[in-house]
Amino acid sequence: MPTSRPTPMRGRRALARSVLRLTRWRLVGEVPEKGILVGAPHTSNWDWVATILIAWANARRPQVLIKHTFFRGPLGWILRGTGGIPLDRENPGETIRTLLREAESHPSFLLAIAPEGTRGAGEYWKPGFYRIAQQTGLPIALGFIDGPTRTLGMGPSLHPSGDVAADMDLVRAFYADKQGLRPEHRTEPRLREESRGD
Repeated sequence: MPTSRPTPMRGRRALARSVLRLTRWRLVGEVPEKGILVGAPHTSNWDWVATILIAWANARRPQVLIKHTFFRGPLGWILRGTGGIPLDRENPGETIRTLLREAESHPSFLLAIAPEGTRGAGEYWKPGFYRIAQQTGLPIALGFIDGPTRTLGMGPSLHPSGDVAADMDLVRAFYADKQGLRPEHRTEPRLREESRGD
């Protein structure tokens, strides 16, 4: 009697859940089928691995915006194979336009972004996640990693209201107790646009 073979996504889900069990990390929440996934706090290169584990454990395969310089050599093959998209921060326009077109046509478009933009502490988050959500009408889903509690996963989702400060107040409230892997590198969720009232 023929047996059905596991699909690649089922295999990835089993692998991710096994890794989380073995490393004693607790997974919470669910990754939506479609949306802009915020990954924060972004304090370590291991955050990329955490993002993949969260997604695969939920049987999702998001695209992940990653600084283009990481795609040199063999690491580039691994990053592309796991959904990585190189982003030149000095000239992001064409990459973003391509993603916007894909978001309009793909029924399960998921894009993961680390809005802190750097693993070190900074003053502001980068607004790309908010702008893309506004332009596409997709929800912003708040993903997180919290080292002190060994917890990672997904929190609530929100749709941009146009009131940037009010929306970011919700984001700040959620991340208030999330520390990342290296708390000293955490950046408070704040957009430069809030102070300008844009």
